[in-house]
Amino acid sequence: MTVSHELDLLSIRAAAVTVAGIAVRTPLMSSVRLSASLGYPAWLKLETLQPIGAFKIRGAANALTHLAPEQREKGVVCCSTGNHGRAVAYAARRLGIAATVCLSHLVPETKVRAIEELGATVRRIGKSQDEAQLEADRLVAEEGRIDIPPFDNPRIIAGQGTIALEILDERPEIDTILVPLSGGGLISGIAVAAKAIKPSIRIIGISMDRGAAMHASLAAGKPVEVDEVPSLADSLGGGIGLNNQWTFDICNRLVDDVILLTEEEIYRGMRALLMEEGLVTEGGGAVAVAALLSGKVKVSGPAALIISGRNVDMRQLLAIGRNEPIQLGSLTVQG
Repeated sequence: MTVSHELDLLSIRAAAVTVAGIAVRTPLMSSVRLSASLGYPAWLKLETLQPIGAFKIRGAANALTHLAPEQREKGVVCCSTGNHGRAVAYAARRLGIAATVCLSHLVPETKVRAIEELGATVRRIGKSQDEAQLEADRLVAEEGRIDIPPFDNPRIIAGQGTIALEILDERPEIDTILVPLSGGGLISGIAVAAKAIKPSIRIIGISMDRGAAMHASLAAGKPVEVDEVPSLADSLGGGIGLNNQWTFDICNRLVDDVILLTEEEIYRGMRALLMEEGLVTEGGGAVAVAALLSGKVKVSGPAALIISGRNVDMRQLLAIGRNEPIQLGSLTVQG
């Protein structure tokens, strides 16, 4: 999907109007326990309450709504670690567009079934998001499908940036936003919008400490490949693309810090949200809370934490709630 498009506060405000009929304005919930432990107000932005259980619906809705009629006729394809595919499938069904979603074999079965239930065709390809993207590229080249990238596209980024508009409209005093970080579409949109509205605000990205592609790329000064491994934060897996056009540059310029978490820390974040807040949250959605609980992030004022998704295997989450060990490949994890 190639577009000529500016990415700024104006385009993000326009995206808020575009996505309003498909995505919902999610609550910003006070966390009494986190606020007490921090000494500052902590607010949870509950993207878990989107129709598909994750923030990705915002970018997908913005991108698909802007397709021309002849593009809609060709159908769309995307590569995903799960939530983007679910978002594209949902928005495509709402708009009457045929959708194919390419997933690696690392994507949990619960996310595969959810995508299929929305009417999309699923193709399982390879052991990484990059390998799944090759299948999406083939469908574009051979069948004329329109590619809807998971993050590196201005329409996608603008859609995700609408989260920051909602946060600062409701709580302008917030001075730090903690954001799950994978390919960078979410944090890029939030950073562009939030820093345009409030230049002093801090934007902190949170990733797992194994296979964090954006962190590795920022450290290298250019996009690099990483090995994908099983993680509780499976939605944060995948590369950023060696030909990254948007998110690497935005993260390099506007993200103030990136924090890496162990699987044990992510486990504790998921457990805290379940047991203390009563929230069903996937590992990637829990990393902002996990980062605060770990002590690796220090805040000096009101903070917003993006709780980005709830699409977790419930058997896994219930085991975490009971503080039982979880097997991730050869790694055994327990809080």
